[in-house]
Amino acid sequence: MQHFSTKKYSNTNVEEVKRLNAQSGLSYREVKELLVKKYNKEHL
Repeated sequence: MQHFSTKKYSNTNVEEVKRLNAQSGLSYREVKELLVKKYNKEHL
C-alpha cells in the first residue's frame, strides 16, 4: 500500500503549485467576473 504525504502527490509539490498560482495573476474566473462588472457598470 502506497502512502502520500499532504505536500506531495505523484511527484507534485502541492504547496509549490499553490505558491506559483498565487503569483500568476488573475484566474480565468476572476477575469470573467471583472469583465461582467465592467460591462454592467457601463451598460446599466
